[in-house]
Amino acid sequence: MIDIGANLSNKSFKDDLPQVIQRAKDANIQAIIVTGTSIESSDAAQRLCNQYPEYLFATAGIHPHEADNYNQEIEQQLHSLLSQSCVVAAGETGLDYNRNFSTPANQRQAFEAQIALASQYKKPLFLHERDAFDDFYSILSQHKAGYTKAIVHCFTGSKDTLRAYLDLGLSIGITGWICDKKRGANLREMINYAPLDRLMIETDAPYLTPHNKSVKEQLSKKHRNEPWTLSYTANTLAECLAIDTDKLIAATSKNAADFFSIDLNK
Repeated sequence: MIDIGANLSNKSFKDDLPQVIQRAKDANIQAIIVTGTSIESSDAAQRLCNQYPEYLFATAGIHPHEADNYNQEIEQQLHSLLSQSCVVAAGETGLDYNRNFSTPANQRQAFEAQIALASQYKKPLFLHERDAFDDFYSILSQHKAGYTKAIVHCFTGSKDTLRAYLDLGLSIGITGWICDKKRGANLREMINYAPLDRLMIETDAPYLTPHNKSVKEQLSKKHRNEPWTLSYTANTLAECLAIDTDKLIAATSKNAADFFSIDLNK
C-alpha cells in the first residue's frame, strides 16, 4: 500500500515519528507521501524524505488557507523544493471557500501560480477543493494544457462533482472518511462510478481517522490518525467496489507509483 497523503510534519508526530514510521512498515505500507501545505511544512516534508530516503516522499505547495501569504519569495522557495527528486508533486493547492482563511482572489492567484510550477517541473498536482467547485473546475479547465496529472485528495463530494473531475482526467484520493457510517454514506454509495485506475488511498494523518473500534483501541495517541490505519480505508473501499481487498491494494498501489513516479523495487 502507498499512503499518498500524510501530514507527518505535523507537531503531533514530533516526539515519536520513528515509531510511527515503523508501525507503517509493519502494516505493509510501502511508501508514504508527506503533504506540504505551506513553505514551512513543505520544507519539513522534504527534510523528512532525506531522513527516510526511498520510503518517504513529499509534496511542496501552498494550501488555499495560506494563499494570502503567497508572494515572489515563497514562489522562489517552491522552485527550490520542486527541483528535488523526492518532491513528487506540487501542492497541496486549490481552493477552499468554506472558511476563506485567505481571500478567494488570492486563492485563485496562488492556485494558478502553482499549476504553472507543476507544468514547469513536470510534476503532478496534489489538489484541495472545498465549497469552491465552480471556480476550481473553471481554473483547471482553462489550464488543462498546463498540467499532465492531478489528483483531488480527500474527496468527499457529490456524484456530479466526481463525474466532472473524472471527465477532466483527474484522479481521486480516498481517506478514512469513507469508513464513517454517517458522513461517508454518500461517498460509499457512489464511489463505484470511479474507474479503479483513477483511485488512490490516503490517511491524511493525523486527521480523518477511520471510524472503527479496533482502530480507536490501537491508536498510540488519542484521536491521532497514523499511516498504519490505511488498510481500513482499503477494506471499506474494496467493499464499495465489490472487489477483493488484495486487488484494491494492488491497483491503488500501482496507480500511486505510476502517478508519482515512485519505484517500489528500489
